[in-house]
This record gives sequence, C-alpha cells and structure tokens, in this order.
Amino acid sequence: MDFVVCNLYPFKETVAKVGVTVPEAVEEIDIGGVTLLRAAAKNHARVTILSDPTDYPGFLKELDSGNVSEKTRQIYALKAFTHTADYDTAISDYFRKEYAGDGVMQISLRYGANPHQKPASAFVTEGALPFKALAGQPGYINLLDALNAWALVKELDEATGTAAAASFKHVSPAGAAIGVPLSAAEKQVYMVADIAELDASPLAQAYARARGADRMSSFGDMIALSREVDVATAKIISREVSDGVAAPGYTLEALEILAKKKAGKYLVLQMDAAYVPPATETRQVHGVSLRQARNDARITRETFSKVVVPKGGARLPAAALRDLTVATVALKYTQSNSVCYARGGQVIGLGAGQQSRIHCTRLAGDKADNWWMRFHERALGLRFKKGVKRPDKSNAVDLLCSGLVPAAGAEREAFDANFEPGDVPPPFSPEERAAWIATLDEVAVSSDAFFPFSDNVYRLARSGAKYAAAPTGSVNDEVVFEACEKLDVTFVEQHVRLFHH
Repeated sequence: MDFVVCNLYPFKETVAKVGVTVPEAVEEIDIGGVTLLRAAAKNHARVTILSDPTDYPGFLKELDSGNVSEKTRQIYALKAFTHTADYDTAISDYFRKEYAGDGVMQISLRYGANPHQKPASAFVTEGALPFKALAGQPGYINLLDALNAWALVKELDEATGTAAAASFKHVSPAGAAIGVPLSAAEKQVYMVADIAELDASPLAQAYARARGADRMSSFGDMIALSREVDVATAKIISREVSDGVAAPGYTLEALEILAKKKAGKYLVLQMDAAYVPPATETRQVHGVSLRQARNDARITRETFSKVVVPKGGARLPAAALRDLTVATVALKYTQSNSVCYARGGQVIGLGAGQQSRIHCTRLAGDKADNWWMRFHERALGLRFKKGVKRPDKSNAVDLLCSGLVPAAGAEREAFDANFEPGDVPPPFSPEERAAWIATLDEVAVSSDAFFPFSDNVYRLARSGAKYAAAPTGSVNDEVVFEACEKLDVTFVEQHVRLFHH
C-alpha cells in the first residue's frame, strides 16, 4: 500500500444541526475511516496518508515529480493524527452533553464573557467537575473569578493555617485576607459591627477584611472562602452586593441564608477541596492553543528568609512574614503586572494589570492610603442620613477619603444628600491627608517581578511600607537596594516570578 486517501463521515456537521437526534448522530460516527487514517499514519515511513482535501494539489504535484518526500509523509501523518484526535473530541463532547448530565462533567453557562457569546459551557475531560452549583447558574466570568479565587484562598489557608477569604472582580482580587480578629474601629470601617457572631468566626473575620479592603472594587464580587461557611459569614454576604460564593461547604443555616439572596438566583458553589488540577494547563487565544506547566510554586513564610537589605538582617517579625505571605499569594492570582500592599493579615492595596510597574505601585499605594484614611476620626464619625444604602455609604466614604469630594455642582449635591444638613463632613485638605497618611506604618509590599527602578521604593515608602519582597535580576538591583537602605525599608528577595495572565 503506497497511498491512503480517506475522508470521515461528517459528524461535526451533523450534530451542529438543530434538533438532531442521538441515533442520527451515532450513524455519522466513522469507524473504518478512522482506522484507515490511524493505520496509514502509523506506517508513514512508507505510506502516504491524505486526510485533508486541500493537500491534494500539492500531493499530485509532488507525485508528478516522481516521489513523495519523507518530510511530506511526516506532515501528512501529523495532520491525520490531529484530524482523528479532533474527530474523537467532537464525539466525546457531544455525548458528554447528552449523557454526563449538567453538573457532572459539564455545566451550561448563562453566556460567555458577554451576553451575545452563546452557547457557553465549562467541562472536564476526566473525572467530574471540581464544583457543583447548590444555587444559581454560573456565567463564564463568574467561573473565571471563582476558580482563581478558590485556588488563592485554598493556598493561603495552607500557607498560614488560618481561614482565608478573597473578594474577586474581573479575574483579580479586590481583597484577600486571613482570619485575624478585628478591632472596634475595623468593625466599624468594614460595616460589620452588628454581626454578633463575628468574634467567634475566623472565616467571617477573613471575609470582612477581604470585602472591606476596597469596597468600591468589591461591589458585585465573586467570593471564595477556604472553610465551611458559617452563619456569621453568610450574614455578611447576605447584605452585600455580590454575584456568588465558592466554598468547600456550608452549614444548613448558612445555606438557607445564601439561597434566599437574589430571589434564589445567587450563585452558591460547593468546591471539591480534594481536587488537584492537572500538571499542565491549556488555553486557546485566537484559535491558537497555548500550553504550560501549571504554576505550582509554593509560597510559605520560608519564601521570605533571604534578607538583602539590611545586609545580615535578622529574620523578619511574625507579622511581617504573615503579611508578605498574604500579599504574595494574592499576587499569584492577580493579573500582571501587579504589586500588593498588606497589613494586619489582609490586602490593603493592590495594583493589577498595569503595563508599567511604577503605575502598579502607585495604584496600590493610593488604595492603601485611601484604606488608611477611613480610620481617621472624621471618617469614623460620619453620620449618614437614615435610609442611605450601603453602596451609597461606600461611595461617599470613598470620595471623602480619596480627596475627591467636588467643590460644587450636581455631584457635590449628590454627596451632601447622604447626610443631614448639619452633618455634612468637610473635605480633607491636602495637609490633613498627608499628616494622617504619615502615621501609616508596618506595611508589607510584594511585587510579582523585580522593581526596575528606585521610584517604586520611594512610592511604597510613602504609604508606610517597612518590608518589601520581590524577585531580583534587574540591572538596577543595587539602586533599588540603596533606596531601601536610605528609607529604612527591609528588602527580601523572592525566589520566583509570579506573572499571571
């Protein structure tokens, strides 16, 4: 046998038709054709296999010249193997939809990234999906956020031994934290002072911190929690504007609270805590498949053992190790470039997805400054008009603390409308802001790649940073180290870059 020319039954075209039945689909599953293609391709050292009609002209031209080259046979064999693999994938996709049941190996999504991108689904080719929907139906972006957020909190819990929470928006954390007890001021700032069970629930403390870090960015978040959801945590979630939650389990009472949210449409995902994703991951962009080893770098407190500045510096304090761990694990699941500020076991400012690292550092630093301004006595003493909703309160606090209260006009009127006439707070002057921000200290900052210039160090130091961790390898490393020495910032070398896209 010198040549095999074979086309398969049109299975893909058949199942793409509206209303096709399973018997009709089965009838279009080619058996002998696949066998011919695979057998000929296996023997491509001496057999030429043609599986693509577009190759006919080139094959005939080469044949007319007297011989089909070894390289040509190799390319044709590769195309045949690829063709049969794609054919089998189409068959398995079809029967997964028909037989596996929605929620076992595959789940239908409301739509893709945008409402016009239909149909959309999520599936695995081996085993079962590592989650199930207890309430609601996920969308494409919901799952992107949920799966990234779940990986973050699972790893953060393992690294610290403490309950962890993340508030995710658009595939980056708006906040992440572990269960550290809250002070009276923190309870007030995070709007959880009335949660009676808060002090007994590290998970609720973690989510209060994660959601409270940047309430504006967390609006409409996807939540991930590392441990079984209790009543205290469910009560906080029930009052916030959110799209859904992912956790390894829920108490019956907590599930009842969450299942009522959004008239029963609130997304509640139960995650399989034992699931381990494959060692390699694949994604497709513009029809091109990209494959890489999964980022399995582990972040622990030992990651921050190499102190570069000051030279011969002692091991970092426990609080600094904790906060650098929180910041760095968060970066691992944040769109690059990214820089994260952490304090008190939580993210307080995160700059994500910027093309320039200094812009990441500035963005994260500005968020950290705004977070700290919320603890100023003027912000703590705000007296809102009765009936003002939580999102409106958050917006008013953000305008005040970021120094963006307009001097006049409709926007100023909207700001003032949140308060009784005698309770409207005066805006902070630049001097007041600078004086209060200067009291922020003991902040830990982590970067997902090296700091290319010293301007990053100068900016993070303005927001109370005492510890900075980043990979090295820049031609300006020494300049960065010198800036840290001048500003009394301890610099720790990380062992691995953590880009995430």
